[in-house]
Amino acid sequence: MKITENEVEELALDMFKEQGYNVLNGLEISPGGSKQERENFKEVVLKQRLLEAAGKINPEIPKDVLEEAVKKVLRVSSQNQILDNEQFHKLLIEGVPVSFRRGQEIKHDFVNLIDFENSEKNEFLAINQFTIIEEKYNRRPDIILFVNGLPLVVMELKNLAEEKATINDAFTQLQNYKDQIPSLFRFNEILVISDGTLAEAGTISSSRDWFMAWKTINEEISKNKLGLEVMIKCMLNKAEMFAKSLARQ
Repeated sequence: MKITENEVEELALDMFKEQGYNVLNGLEISPGGSKQERENFKEVVLKQRLLEAAGKINPEIPKDVLEEAVKKVLRVSSQNQILDNEQFHKLLIEGVPVSFRRGQEIKHDFVNLIDFENSEKNEFLAINQFTIIEEKYNRRPDIILFVNGLPLVVMELKNLAEEKATINDAFTQLQNYKDQIPSLFRFNEILVISDGTLAEAGTISSSRDWFMAWKTINEEISKNKLGLEVMIKCMLNKAEMFAKSLARQ
């Protein structure tokens, strides 16, 4: 029996919930929403969540220094999408370099945005209905995964009930999003395309040929499972695989 795109989306969100993610509807936290967290629809980072997470991960860093580090993360330094993405990835993996006075001494340190050693110290959100408006475009990716307020994973799901819709259409849609809502992709680490059965992952610089299914050595998970389920339970599993997947992009 074929299922619709909305049903694939709900299935994915249920699986993320099982993996310990918090699941939110983007309408709630958008401007005018009941739990507003975004100042405008172009804003793609949940800044308060990022600042709070940075404070927990870096308790020795003064709050004003943390705030400056967050501003540095949000600052776009060029018009080159790939270069900006690479610069963000460096900050994500190595930390944001900061300097501050402590007593008579100037300290040089790094503000870590993610705790790669203990995944439970990070906040994982799976959000659907997250509208982004940039220039003349109004777009809403199917699911965005946020870690500590950063939109690190974008997922595009296609409709199995529509015979002409394929996983290739999901890839094409993400390429359109890169052109239409480029602010989102400065912070992207992983792109996922799926038709509910097949699921493949790549990066913003990956051609179609470089999107690959996740290969797991866990036969219990992979046996008779849909590709989307394998990817969520293995590659995007926050407790075991997620931070490792990010670190090796």
